[in-house]
Amino acid sequence: MENKTNALRMLDKIKAEYKCYTYTPDASLTGVDIAALLGQNAKQVFKTLVTVAKSKQHYVFMIPVAEELDLKKAAAVVKEKSLDMVKQKELLPLTGYVHGGCSPIGMKKSFPLVIHQTAQNFATIIFSAGRVGMQLETSLESLAKLSNFKMADICV
Repeated sequence: MENKTNALRMLDKIKAEYKCYTYTPDASLTGVDIAALLGQNAKQVFKTLVTVAKSKQHYVFMIPVAEELDLKKAAAVVKEKSLDMVKQKELLPLTGYVHGGCSPIGMKKSFPLVIHQTAQNFATIIFSAGRVGMQLETSLESLAKLSNFKMADICV
C-alpha cells in the first residue's frame, strides 16, 4: 500500500494482521456515517479522542463512534480530577495527526490509552489509520503490543 501512515508502519513492524478501508473524506460525515459507508457495525468502529488534565498530562480514549465520552468517568479511570478535550488546533502539533484522522498508535509521543470495555466484545476493532479517509481493523492483541492500554466504562 502506498503512503503508509505511522500507525500502519508500526503494525507492519510487529507483523500484526490488519485490514485497511478507505473512503472519500467529507467533513459532513460522522463516525456512524463512515461505519455505514464501509458496511461495518458502528459498535465495532471506534473514535480516538485526546484529552488534557489539569496536571497537563494528556490521555487518549477510544470509544464507539456512536457514543460520547464521559469526561468524569474518564478522569476517574486515569486518576485525575478533571479532563478537557484537546483543542482542535493543538491536535496536530501534539499528536502528528489531524482532527478526523487521529489514530491511537503512531502518535508523536506515547500517551496513556483507555479503550471502552465494549471493544472486548469483538475479535477486531476498527479505527483511524492516521489519515482522514482511511480506517484500519486489527485485534486488541495487536494493539496491546504497541500500547499498554486499560479497558473501562468511559461512555455517557
